[in-house]
Amino acid sequence: MSAASGRFPGLFPIRYTVLVLCAVGTITGLGAALAWGGWWWLLPLVLGALSAVGVQDLRQTRHAVLRNYPVIGHMRFMLEFIRPEIRQYFIEGDHENLPFSRAQRSLVYQRSKGVSDSRPFGTLLDVSAPGYEWVNHSMVPTKLASQDFRTWIGGTPGQPLPGAEVCTQPYHASVFNISAMSFGALSANAVLALNLGARTGGFAHDTGEGSISKYHREHGGDLIWQIASGYFGCRNPDGTFSDEKFVENARDPQVKMIELKLSQGAKPGHGGMLLGAKVTPEIAAARGIPVGQDCISPPFHSAFSTPLELMHFIGRLRRLSGGKPVGIKLCIGHPWEWFAMVKAMLQTDITPDFIVVDGAEGGTGAAPVEFTDHVGVPLQEGLILVHNTLVGVKLRDRIKIGAAAKVITAFDIARMMALGADWCNAGRGFMLALGCIQAQTCHTGFCPTGVTTQDPVRQKALVVPDKAMRVANFHRNTMHALMELVQAAGLHAPGEITAHHIVRRINDAEVHLLSQLIMQVRPGVLLGSLHRQHRVFRLYWPLAKADSFQIAPPPLVPSAPKPSLAAQRAKTEGSALS
Repeated sequence: MSAASGRFPGLFPIRYTVLVLCAVGTITGLGAALAWGGWWWLLPLVLGALSAVGVQDLRQTRHAVLRNYPVIGHMRFMLEFIRPEIRQYFIEGDHENLPFSRAQRSLVYQRSKGVSDSRPFGTLLDVSAPGYEWVNHSMVPTKLASQDFRTWIGGTPGQPLPGAEVCTQPYHASVFNISAMSFGALSANAVLALNLGARTGGFAHDTGEGSISKYHREHGGDLIWQIASGYFGCRNPDGTFSDEKFVENARDPQVKMIELKLSQGAKPGHGGMLLGAKVTPEIAAARGIPVGQDCISPPFHSAFSTPLELMHFIGRLRRLSGGKPVGIKLCIGHPWEWFAMVKAMLQTDITPDFIVVDGAEGGTGAAPVEFTDHVGVPLQEGLILVHNTLVGVKLRDRIKIGAAAKVITAFDIARMMALGADWCNAGRGFMLALGCIQAQTCHTGFCPTGVTTQDPVRQKALVVPDKAMRVANFHRNTMHALMELVQAAGLHAPGEITAHHIVRRINDAEVHLLSQLIMQVRPGVLLGSLHRQHRVFRLYWPLAKADSFQIAPPPLVPSAPKPSLAAQRAKTEGSALS
């Protein structure tokens, strides 16, 4: 055989060996079957089928691998198909975040099942690695009576917040809630289990932009109704916002807050489309759209086009809802657009009751790879900017801030609160509590655990009462862990956690309090001179306008004249001589 040619001398390329062996085996097996019968007939049938596959591989034109390696080439596609499972179960380490590590997933599974999550023999983390963080403990820890940590959103009963179009039905929310995930993205059984778990545990369930389905209503758990650019559940036939349909849903006692989604971390600045084939009667009923027609979510809202109009729309929603808390959800992008919204709040005296900051690392929604990897501001930077801007204009006391994106543990919650959040939402954490195994097939309809599929047979794998209890367990045990963290730090509530309580390692010989590393502004400083403020405020705050999301043209700064060619040459020659 020639190594260069890859052939048996005068015969055929060696890569066809499997196909030839299948053909020869078919003929031989046929003879054996005729002679002995019985189970011997399986041999020519199987090898004959493989031979037919090989012939088809040679004839097809889509896959070069199969044309060159008939039959055996299919192993390449099979191994590629199961590669994620091989890596997940046999190769990846306990702390490889892809996107959640095995250690993180195991913690959720243990807490959702009510199994002890204590770990012997010390931490598995490298405490000397740059970026490692911890909470400093107190020599006088506290003892708290309850782990049911809550925050009032929209003021407190009988004490409305100042401003125009104020909230009159504030909501006492848990500091840990279910993030926005729509029916359609999630299965009916997943929605049922999440809502029953939320009702059992006394926390809130965000509907996602797919509106309120009958599965959200069945168990009566508290709902945060999310409204996005498609206005599902409150839209006219032409896709515009409908006051009448909004009132019908918003005044339902089960709906506790209204969340206006401007963007989401998974794909900020990107609309979406649900193909008509996936618009079932149930999904159509929830969204208020025709059955079987493509469902379009535009990248931007039609109900407003400027920051001022956005604030007036928020006031309108609050009025139509009967005074319920109304807020916005966004992933920070251009800082001047966020500043324009804040200036509109100051000009109109209308403020959202809450702002949910979604990080670019958020990911319950399927998105193009470029958006998943490279669009939007991560949660830490977005949260710090939102918190400090509101402090700088003296609006922070009127607006509560939620944080969403890769929040799993009690430390994650404590850290977000140290950066300025009042509460946290989790999407994928509660999906894991439902039994998600991070197969990352959410967008295919072939979810192996029934969480993200509309296949009625696959959904049956998710048993609602059992998974609802796991959802409630995960919340309760995470709140217990948060209580223990707060006690160890010598505090009385999670809201007392600040950036002074978190320490980060910089290198082998240097650590800093988080308060030394992040931007912090004093109340009201953005209303005066910006001379000593962070560069982002000095650059973009003066350019932002309340009447437009577009940046105002910056003043022209004359540039220094370029030296002539002769002057450049003389300078070069002088440098060489010296």
